[in-house]
Amino acid sequence: MFAKIEVNGANAADLYKWLKSQQPNDDGSEDIGWNFTKFLVNKDGQVVKRFNPQVTPEDVGARLGGLL
Repeated sequence: MFAKIEVNGANAADLYKWLKSQQPNDDGSEDIGWNFTKFLVNKDGQVVKRFNPQVTPEDVGARLGGLL
């Protein structure tokens, strides 16, 4: 759980491959450009939204009502 993993490239962890394929960046690319990119997954396992690193956890919380 605390081991370093890759999130981009050929050796990306399967979880991140799936998350990125479900919610690419606004420009259509899938790569994670920086730490702290966040993905919101609903209770049914669907990726609802991808948030860039500048979005704070508080901002995510404030947006939850309109996303789920």
